[in-house]
Amino acid sequence: MEISAIAVTAPAALRGPIIGDIGNWADRTPVHDASRNGQALQLKELIDSGICVNLVTVDSITPLHEACLNGHTHCVQLLLAAGAQVDARNIDGSTPLCDASAAGSLQCIKLLLDNGAKVNPPLFTASPLHEACMSGKSECVKFLIDVGANLEAHDCHFGTPLHVACAREHIDCAKALLSAGASVNAAKLHETALHHAAKVKNKDLIEMLVDFGGNVYARDNRGKKPSDYSWPNSPTAKCLEYYEKMPRNLSQLCRVSLRKALGQRPVQKISKLNIPPRLIGYVSYD
Repeated sequence: MEISAIAVTAPAALRGPIIGDIGNWADRTPVHDASRNGQALQLKELIDSGICVNLVTVDSITPLHEACLNGHTHCVQLLLAAGAQVDARNIDGSTPLCDASAAGSLQCIKLLLDNGAKVNPPLFTASPLHEACMSGKSECVKFLIDVGANLEAHDCHFGTPLHVACAREHIDCAKALLSAGASVNAAKLHETALHHAAKVKNKDLIEMLVDFGGNVYARDNRGKKPSDYSWPNSPTAKCLEYYEKMPRNLSQLCRVSLRKALGQRPVQKISKLNIPPRLIGYVSYD
């Protein structure tokens, strides 16, 4: 018999040991609704009455997921103080930190991390950094990078956070990732961020990716280059054709090679190089 069936049929006295501390299976509860709607006073009353804060819906959504997805900081504080599981996963594998990142709630993100949330939960789907990039929350992207988010975390559907940022045309997020040392030519099914930029026909994004070393000759699993996804004679087609015909100059190639050698999060390393300030600015893309 499956655990969910046991939870329904077993007496209440037996449910705790069988299910553990993740809470009982249930449909939506008052504590879920209060958390979702930001009703902090009502939530506190429910907690004070002894209600379990780790109750989950049939989709394994906890009240903490609800509060984080809607950016309700006070509710998050109450739930964490009452023992809410900080890294609980819903049916999609998302943790509350993923939801807070999607919502762009920097305060909720900080609260979760202060209470032990993993910035890099072991997921096959979108990480917190993916979620922030998908929603275009550049401040959250920068903060997650600063606290150690994996720049090359690979989502089985989308690829890396850079893939997501480019597919959604969030240039600020893409710039933050590239500045932090994200691999510009990382591939999912041989498809790079530059392929995504070409598909959405974003010339500014294409120029930035090439500036950071994007390979205009890379071919995806269909054998297509980024330029193959642009309309003939369109601004993006002309831009990509120009880069295909005009190799990058030596200074640009040296900058890309140096940053690649320095690895991820190169900014502090660059500032310590024994080179003129003007070159430091150039290598830092200032």
